[in-house]
Amino acid sequence: MPKFLIRVYSWETPKVYFSEIVLAKGESVIVATDFCNELGIVEEAATENKEEAALKILRVATSRDREVFSGYEKEGPQLMSVCREEAKKMNLEMKVVDARVSLDGKQVIFVFTADGRIDFRELVKKLSKDLKKTIRMQQIGSRDEAKKLGGFGICGRTLCCVNSKGNIPSISTDMARIQQISHRGAERISGLCGRLMCCLAYETEQYKEMMAGMPEMYSVVNTKEGRGTVIEINAIEQKIKVKLEKGEYITITKEDLK
Repeated sequence: MPKFLIRVYSWETPKVYFSEIVLAKGESVIVATDFCNELGIVEEAATENKEEAALKILRVATSRDREVFSGYEKEGPQLMSVCREEAKKMNLEMKVVDARVSLDGKQVIFVFTADGRIDFRELVKKLSKDLKKTIRMQQIGSRDEAKKLGGFGICGRTLCCVNSKGNIPSISTDMARIQQISHRGAERISGLCGRLMCCLAYETEQYKEMMAGMPEMYSVVNTKEGRGTVIEINAIEQKIKVKLEKGEYITITKEDLK
């Protein structure tokens, strides 16, 4: 059966679903979630190397489904305003970034970011009473927020998290260290979300291979010309710049190290 990447929620990574019919990119479909049936959008056909999907597309969305979905989408900004106002009254340190009414109209999902855990039980009670709907609170990370909002990185291209069709890998400072750019400072290697840039993951493995046998930055090494300190490493050209104790600068390869 053909498989497709379906995006149900803007803050989540698209999931693989299988269908009994071939679908076109951008087509609306109805899928089952953990809580109710929802409308999703076909992003693209899933590649053959994707794991076998356990989720099934229930049916193609009707014009009535799309009309209802569109109507509920228009309620999002007002619902976010209500939630933000109540959260402010309760002194909850959270940032509400989205609101989604379920396709059956019975529940609202409020999506928020926060630095830590938030006790939103009283908020849920208040919103449930005022809106007369079941309330779900969904906390997401800053990367997920950036993925939802979209934008462009310092490279001028669309954010990596937006283009990513799968789960975003964990980005660590080790990736920046391996690529010899950690010294630039957190501000220069962080994305719009304030976290380390996703693109650091792209070439990490290649740099690991190229850096094999290379000394650490600012380490003291022995060369044919004498002892010195490593001040620059060019992994691509496999060259090492060393400042000798006598004040001279030399460029060597790792084979020149003693």
